[in-house]
Amino acid sequence: MSKYVEMTHDQVIDACKKYMNDEQIAFVEKAYEFANKAHAGQKRASGQPYIMHPTQVAGTLAALGLDPDTIAAGFLHDTVEDTPVTNDDIKKEFGEDVAFIVDGVTKLNKYQYKSHQEFLAENHRKMLIAMAKDLRVIMVKLADRLHNMHTLQHLRPDKQRRIASETMDIYAPLADRLGIGTIKWELEDMSFHYLNPEAYYRIVNLVAVKRSEREKYISDAISVLKKTLDNLGIKYEIYGRPKHIYSIYKKMVNKHKDFDEIYDLLAVRVIVKTVRDCYAVLGAVHTEWKPMPGRFKDYIAVPKVNGYQSLHTTIIGPGGRPLEIQIRTQQMHEVAEYGVAAHWAYKRGNFSGVQETSSGDKLDMFREILELKDETKDADEFMKSVKSDIFSDRVYVFTPKGEVYELPKGSVTLDFAYAIHTQVGSHAVGAKVNNKLVPLDYKLKNGDVIDIMTQSNATPSRDWVDMVKTSRARNKIRRYFRSQDRENSIEHGKQEVADLLRENGLNAKEFMDKEHIEKILDHFNYHDADELFAAIGFGDQSAMGVYNRLTEDIRRKDQQEKQKKREEAILNAGQQSVDNTQKAKKKNGNSSVMKIKHKNGVMIQGVSDLMLHLAKCCNPVPGDKIIGYVTKGRGVTIHRSDCRNITKEAQQQGRLIDVEWENVEENSAQAFNANIEVFGYNRGNLLSDVVNKLNSLTKNINNISGKVNDENIAHIYVTVSVSNSEQLNDILSKLRDIPDVYETKRSDN
Repeated sequence: MSKYVEMTHDQVIDACKKYMNDEQIAFVEKAYEFANKAHAGQKRASGQPYIMHPTQVAGTLAALGLDPDTIAAGFLHDTVEDTPVTNDDIKKEFGEDVAFIVDGVTKLNKYQYKSHQEFLAENHRKMLIAMAKDLRVIMVKLADRLHNMHTLQHLRPDKQRRIASETMDIYAPLADRLGIGTIKWELEDMSFHYLNPEAYYRIVNLVAVKRSEREKYISDAISVLKKTLDNLGIKYEIYGRPKHIYSIYKKMVNKHKDFDEIYDLLAVRVIVKTVRDCYAVLGAVHTEWKPMPGRFKDYIAVPKVNGYQSLHTTIIGPGGRPLEIQIRTQQMHEVAEYGVAAHWAYKRGNFSGVQETSSGDKLDMFREILELKDETKDADEFMKSVKSDIFSDRVYVFTPKGEVYELPKGSVTLDFAYAIHTQVGSHAVGAKVNNKLVPLDYKLKNGDVIDIMTQSNATPSRDWVDMVKTSRARNKIRRYFRSQDRENSIEHGKQEVADLLRENGLNAKEFMDKEHIEKILDHFNYHDADELFAAIGFGDQSAMGVYNRLTEDIRRKDQQEKQKKREEAILNAGQQSVDNTQKAKKKNGNSSVMKIKHKNGVMIQGVSDLMLHLAKCCNPVPGDKIIGYVTKGRGVTIHRSDCRNITKEAQQQGRLIDVEWENVEENSAQAFNANIEVFGYNRGNLLSDVVNKLNSLTKNINNISGKVNDENIAHIYVTVSVSNSEQLNDILSKLRDIPDVYETKRSDN
């Protein structure tokens, strides 16, 4: 991963001063002061003042040269979510545009959703729809995610993996589709580091091996190329290009290649002034060296959908080794690095609405997102459609007139027909691809020229739903059949919801009246009750989901009553246990009478209905000295006696219970998580040696990650499964036997 340097507030303002006037600088400063005051006293998981995070977000946006409203939103993006500030406050102080951007990146209230997965899906849906209306929303979110990934080491391993997975699935593809290479590569490499640390460090070590040899090879190639280009009489810049860790891994996996077979690990980039110069350099390169067949790509003539343009060629370089050369203009290079941000000349003020590419055509991605919003009624379905239709690998095909269409890899001719127009798809009967007749399920390839054949009396077939790849085509086919069966579907949908209400002892007429139904229409994204019930009848919408929304208030009240009674019972039982312990101490001295047993959960002897669980902050294992803490609503939490979360205040409140393991030996078959840290002088194969040693000492390594500081000291974090403290101490001791490891310790994180 690249070395990350945090920006100060002054550095962010200096970056803004490069392209803003005094009035705009004052506006940005006002946003900083507002955010600083709102976040006063708050700290990040790293222990830093919270304002450091929005400062880094604003700094990334300023480095991209974005407008004052976007920089202000960068400073303010967490105020509504994490402070008493409201969106109306933002609108009043900074205007509607800033308020819209901040609202677009503000998470929804998680308590409105029955599962974390539904909560995440709704948040992503909200953000993407806002992005389709104003692209600055996603620019702020990408900058936000970039800094969060740089500080991910301060979170628990399970959170690290969840956030890294989300970043790899959503945010890195978004950066790619927007052409922002600088952010895309960082997000991918950092996510890869947390999701597959073993593969990550293996490739890092492979890249490090023979680095000096590769650098000399690149230097020699550049020297030869400079002499060739000097003869052309053009201005140019030339330098070596490093390959990113995750891209190397993807090529090794997807193309089943060994590390030494990745040709573009060695690459040279040439920057020139004009398109004509690009092709002149290409000719000179192919004159000097022999090009490898099938390894030339002209992204200038046919740009990628995100605006990327460049010439790529792989030649047999000095010594007979493959070398990739990329050739582009300075403007193309800025687009490759900064994507859509490179098109945003700040002085033009062209920032709001669906953004346009340099050619003036609106990015298809935003049109597709808005279409998916209308064609999917469920947040989870929406996100699945976005991932499959927008974030998947792409194929590029042509109409007979030469118009380029971009579709997900695996798309068929029928997907292409619906991409042109709904009527073309609905009346399609066949196709010609490269002047040859093909069926509607022909799988498209890059460069195919497709001519769809239609008949005015043709109609869709129900088996088309399973034939097409894109959600867009599938939803249009479903919509056709939905219109055919609308009346029956409405009645069937009403009946399904009514049956669920009656089964749960509720009055169907009371909950299905106009007032109740209109309250939930916006949530499910339907215009009226008939549309909602028709969707249920057709199978596009879950009747249970509608039932849950209709009965949300009454179920919440019922749950609150049950929770209140349950908490009272738990606290009473916990206090009774405390009292019993104190009485027993007075009678029997200091001997404990409360014992716990860990086997598919835990229990306290003599208190059968008391909830009990092991604390995740200190991960006690059999053999540790432990203490019980009575918590409102959670029963008793078992901590290590030396856990820093056990405070004198808790002791004074009478919430601590003396406990001990019932039988350490009986727990030997059970697995307990333990976090450990390993410190050593960084060298090749250090991580591999640690992993091998752990594999010989424990059955499960649940998580491993690491970092190296400026002094070349490796700090490795590991979560392992152990049966007791004796085994854990043995592991710590034997890890210290590894050469260059100088300290091991148990971690409280």
